[in-house]
Amino acid sequence: MEMIATMVYKLTKDATPRQLMEAGLGENFVNHDNGMMYVNASGVPWTAAYIGTKGDPLADLYEDIAAEEKARATYQWLIDMTDDVDLQDGLKFLREREIVHSLRFREAVEMIKSDWGTKKVFKV
Repeated sequence: MEMIATMVYKLTKDATPRQLMEAGLGENFVNHDNGMMYVNASGVPWTAAYIGTKGDPLADLYEDIAAEEKARATYQWLIDMTDDVDLQDGLKFLREREIVHSLRFREAVEMIKSDWGTKKVFKV
């Protein structure tokens, strides 16, 4: 989130309040200056309540995989919306990072499944 907010900041740092208003960022500017508030496309603020955990390793990993795939799709949509090559490069880096995270979580799922029937005791 911080990287996207930084990208938006860099794109808008020299904009006048009037330009921000015309771009639909007027309300954000009034409350946060050129800093970006973390909200979804509908303007709903981000909250830690979005992070789901069940306490079951497989359920939690599948939740993580879904989050990574949703982020990957969002970065792809943003890439498709701009013709700014530098911005696309940054977004492509973020998209690829989400893909790697998803793959690592999938590997962890397979590791857990292979050990599911064994009892493991860890002593301190």
